[in-house]
Amino acid sequence: MTTEESLIESLKRHERGAQRLFYDRSVRYATAVAMRYVADNEAVRDILQDCYVKIFMQFDRFEYRGEKSLKRWVSRIVSNECITYLRTAGRLNFTHDMPDVAEEAETDIERVPRDVLYEMIRKLPTGYRTVLNLYVFDQMDHKQIGDKLGISRYTSASQYLRAKILLSKMIKKYKQQHETE
Repeated sequence: MTTEESLIESLKRHERGAQRLFYDRSVRYATAVAMRYVADNEAVRDILQDCYVKIFMQFDRFEYRGEKSLKRWVSRIVSNECITYLRTAGRLNFTHDMPDVAEEAETDIERVPRDVLYEMIRKLPTGYRTVLNLYVFDQMDHKQIGDKLGISRYTSASQYLRAKILLSKMIKKYKQQHETE
């Protein structure tokens, strides 16, 4: 049994020490996932509190499927809670028309620090940010995203395209500012 598997077994028995260890090991990752969806730091803290309550209450249902399955499960719970928050707070807004700007060439993101890139993602409008996260990080297709968010796959594709264009512009601006320094 791996260390992760033994931790999971302890969590299924609701052992407080295991819960603390799991929290300490996973909170940075869970926070990063939540912050990709929700721009308000205080809301992120509230969402994470709800997530960990849900995680600890549902651990008996978790089925270990190999390395990183626990991380994927936590990510799914966090992203679902974020989407629920955005929906109930009335912040999940979508533009229903196709972008009027031509799609720009792919932007090289290699030289952009990860924390800077995540901050750029947080600055995207909520609909763009949500679709981008589901498409890129959760690897859902536009039909799946549309079903999850209650929008058409065309709206999902439009939101993703707009997010890519806006993010590309932010990255280019960042690079221009840092090339002159």
